[in-house]
Amino acid sequence: MKVVFNFVFAAALFATLAAGASRAEAETTYFTTRGVLKEFFSDSDKVTYQRFTPTKDERKTLQKRLGYALAKNSYVFYVAKTGDVVDGYAFIGEELGQHLPITFAVKLSPAGKVLRQEIMVYREQRGDEVRDKRFRDQFKGKTADDPIVANDDIDCISGATISSHAMVVGVRRAVVLFDEAISSRPPVRVSRASKN
Repeated sequence: MKVVFNFVFAAALFATLAAGASRAEAETTYFTTRGVLKEFFSDSDKVTYQRFTPTKDERKTLQKRLGYALAKNSYVFYVAKTGDVVDGYAFIGEELGQHLPITFAVKLSPAGKVLRQEIMVYREQRGDEVRDKRFRDQFKGKTADDPIVANDDIDCISGATISSHAMVVGVRRAVVLFDEAISSRPPVRVSRASKN
């Protein structure tokens, strides 16, 4: 009995360690923060950032608009400029996939329209079809005025349903936060983040 128990325990431990190792092997980094900003704003003179820390009232408004409470106290928008002209913005965030977070970036026009969406780090073993151009292109042109709802104006990918939903939620959060943080009020703080 003791031998069987030890064998079962050892088998369970090995299975747990193997699952952890395979999850770690599934993580793929496609862009670093610096890399995605360079890709998004290769022609801009500089990229700075603006931190948005919503007030209590803004958090209530955002929760009503998004349908859930914000997980973080503050959010960062990267601001690309050439001279004094704003070329665009970028939002980098994370959204939970099936088990692990998916790190993504959204490039926005100066008016808050989605120009591009990229997966920066994908950690799941399955569902990385959300990196496909056809899926990502569905977000182009979307603003905070659009629904950005899975299986409404954004078609989910069969076999990557959870990851698809995660990206819909993440991009919607980016444009709604932009609408609150950038469109509806003057910049709060701009600091130098990187230079292209």
